[in-house]
Amino acid sequence: MFLKNSRYRNAQPFSAPENTDQIFMGTRPRKISTPGGIIEHIVKQGDRLDLLAGYYYNNDRLWWRIADANPEFLFPGLMVAPEMIGDILVIPRAKE
Repeated sequence: MFLKNSRYRNAQPFSAPENTDQIFMGTRPRKISTPGGIIEHIVKQGDRLDLLAGYYYNNDRLWWRIADANPEFLFPGLMVAPEMIGDILVIPRAKE
């Protein structure tokens, strides 16, 4: 069960096939919508998602909004890799 404000609140649970006793207690991936109100940020040396969220949203715990808006990156940590310097990250508008 997720909190009412959780970004996972509408995610569907896994369901086991009818002919098996195996049960996986988990949740399917949540749907990520297209962000609105976009800013483009050019990656610089030392950029981190939490620091960018603190700068753009005044809340470093919203780093996942930036990760969601850039789905071409498999892992959020890859967004700050040295080979990304000069690349453009999408910063979506903060929804409250």
